[in-house]
Amino acid sequence: MNRLRIAFFVSGNGTLFETIATRCRSGELPAEPVLLISSNPEAPALERARRLDVPAKVLRRQDYATEDEFSRALLSELDSHAANFVCLAGYLKLVPPEMVQAFHHRMLNIHPALLPAFCGRGLYGRRVHEAVLEYGARITGATVHLVDEEYDHGPIVLQRAVFVNEDETPETLERRVHAIEHDLYTDAVRLFAEGRIVVTGRRVTILPAKLA
Repeated sequence: MNRLRIAFFVSGNGTLFETIATRCRSGELPAEPVLLISSNPEAPALERARRLDVPAKVLRRQDYATEDEFSRALLSELDSHAANFVCLAGYLKLVPPEMVQAFHHRMLNIHPALLPAFCGRGLYGRRVHEAVLEYGARITGATVHLVDEEYDHGPIVLQRAVFVNEDETPETLERRVHAIEHDLYTDAVRLFAEGRIVVTGRRVTILPAKLA
């Protein structure tokens, strides 16, 4: 793949977007942030994009008569910025199938648990950590995965574990998992930028780094 030109899909705060975009701009990641798409016109991520001089656009499904029209609008926006890779960074909507197909194995998401546990429609943010504690799980973590047509279902790229403390609350667990998410996502983007990912069915193989 050519140099990654990343479009970010965000619904809320956008701290993960800011981290990845800043690391791209600093040269830590061999990629370029070229666009932010938000499903929420009030998302703080839009201001972060403005500060980072990343073009931003609000595109909402409810503003289009059909799913096809919405998909075409998304793809047109990505095409106009020559984006060749997508990072979902706190995007709370299901990506349209046409979009998934157009960016097959070129779209990443992160989930605050160890997939396939504690996932699916309605399980996001603090709700995930509440479910982990209610179940009594001893280990949780975060997962970066490729995006397919289902929530939290695509092939797993990277995972990192977090042990659940005896006195854990949803708030403390959320903070501890969040603390590993930015580096984990950065590592995953770097693997794609370096051309080190091979996907066979649901299995993701990470190739060795090339010697300088």
